[in-house]
Order: sequence, then C-alpha cells, then structure tokens
Amino acid sequence: MVGILLLTHAPLGQAFIDAATHVFRGRPERLEAIDVSADQDTAEVRRLASEAIERLDDGGGVLVITDVMGGTPCNCTLQLCQPGHVEVIAGISLPMLLRAITYRNDTIDVVIEMALAGAQNGAVRVDNRVRLSPT
Repeated sequence: MVGILLLTHAPLGQAFIDAATHVFRGRPERLEAIDVSADQDTAEVRRLASEAIERLDDGGGVLVITDVMGGTPCNCTLQLCQPGHVEVIAGISLPMLLRAITYRNDTIDVVIEMALAGAQNGAVRVDNRVRLSPT
C-alpha cells in the first residue's frame, strides 16, 4: 500500500485528513500530515518528513503531497524524492487526496496518475446550468 504524507502550510494537512476521515467514515491508514508553521526551521521539516516517510513506507512507496509549488513545504521535499519510491506532487485538493487514497493499493505511478486526474476533474465551474445528482 502506498503511504501518503501531506506536507503543507499549517493547518491545511490536518484539515485535509479530517475531511478524508469524514468522507471515508474513518481515518485512512498510512496517512499523516506535517503542518509547517511560518517560522519553522526547514532542516527540522525535512527531518520530520524523513521520519514520517519511514513510518509510512511498507514497501509500496510514499506519495508526498504539498500545497503549493515553490512554497517552503514543497521545497523541503526536494532532497527526499526517490523516483519510483518517494514521489511528490504539489497543489493538493480534496478530490486529489480522495483519489490517492482510493487507488493506493496500486503502484505509486498509478496513485500519482489517479491523484492528478482527481485534481483536474475535481475543478469545475458550477452554475445554474449544471445538474448535480443527489448524493
């Protein structure tokens, strides 16, 4: 199973975990968040992320999802990337996270593909011409 680490500006990561827990009616396993504060030392962030990756990795790899490309959380992941094993994508959204969780029993490449598709397909214009199906 692919582990998922949310490395975001505080308090986004935990908020996304709370939302996913609500949707799935329980906290998904092998999912953690590190919420980076404005004054937090980047060496500490990298250390915390490295430790979390070790905890989350059961052999299937770890997907690190950050909030914005070029932000401190994202920049802290650059030294942690291991292609095919520890991968990073930026621009978290709830549809992205839900897709990643749903497909995490597949390979890390499939999880990335599905997460990115969730992000792209999850951003739509909603107006009175759109018919929403009841849930």
